[in-house]
Amino acid sequence: MPTPGFFPAEEPWTELPRLTPSALVDILCVAFLVYQVLVIIRGRRAAQILLGFGVIGLVYAAAVYLRLELLRTVLAALAPYTPFALIVIFQAEIRRMLARLGRSRLTGFSELERRETTEEILLALGQLSTQRIGALIVIERNTGLRTFIESGVSIDGRVSRDLLCSIFHPGAALHDGAVIIQGPRVAAAACFLPLSTDPARARELGTRHRAAIGVTEDSDALALVVSEESGRISVAERGEIERDVTAARVEEFLNGRASIKLPPEHSAPPLLRESGSQTSLQP
Repeated sequence: MPTPGFFPAEEPWTELPRLTPSALVDILCVAFLVYQVLVIIRGRRAAQILLGFGVIGLVYAAAVYLRLELLRTVLAALAPYTPFALIVIFQAEIRRMLARLGRSRLTGFSELERRETTEEILLALGQLSTQRIGALIVIERNTGLRTFIESGVSIDGRVSRDLLCSIFHPGAALHDGAVIIQGPRVAAAACFLPLSTDPARARELGTRHRAAIGVTEDSDALALVVSEESGRISVAERGEIERDVTAARVEEFLNGRASIKLPPEHSAPPLLRESGSQTSLQP
C-alpha cells in the first residue's frame, strides 16, 4: 500500500506535449520562416550585424551571471528599443524577403514566365550579337549570388530584350560589368565578378569570358557572353566554357537540357547572326 499523500512520479515522457497535426504545421511554418531569413542574410553584411547582436546578448548573460549590475542595467534599458532597431537596420532585407516569398515557385515563377524569360534573353542575345555589343549575363540557379549582386547597381526589373540591350548599349552608365538575373527579374547590373585564374585562359580569353568562367567555378550559375569583337556568343557553366554557340544551343542551356561540350581545337563553329526576325547560322 502506498503511503497516504504519496503519489508515484509520472514517467518523464508523459509530461511532454503531444505532437498534433496542428503543432506539426506550426513547426514547419516557423522552420520555413527561419530558412527564408537565413537565405536572405547569407552572404550579406546583415549576417555580421546579427552576429553583433548575438555578442551583445552574450555580454548581457555574462553580466547577469557575474552580477555586474551597472552593465546589466544599461543593456536592460536598451532592450525595449531592440525590435525597432532591427526593423530600421534590416528594412531592405525584410523587403527582399517579402518579395522573394511573392516570387517563389509556389506563387511566382511559372512555366509560362520561364518561357517568356528565355525568349527575352534569346532576343537580347540575337540583337547584341548582330550589333557586336559586348555583354555578360549571369543567370542565378540554386547557389545564391547576393555577394556579386551587392557589388553592382540594383535594378529589380522584369527581364526584357529592351532592358538588357539598353544596359549594355555602348556609353551607357551600366554597360561595364555583368547583369545578374534571378528568376524572371534582372536583379542588378554593372556587377563585378571574379576572374578565372587559369593562366592558359588568361592568355587566350578576354575579361568577359574569364569573368564568366570565374563566377561558374564556385556556383551553379549559367553565364552568357557576347563578344564585342566578333559578336559570337559563348556559354559558361561549372567552370568550363563553350564558345560560338547557336540560339538553339543557348535555349537548351536556359532550359537545363544541355551541358558544356568543348569543341575540337581546329573546329570552326558557326556564328550566330540575326536576319530580320529570324535567327540564322552564318559559317
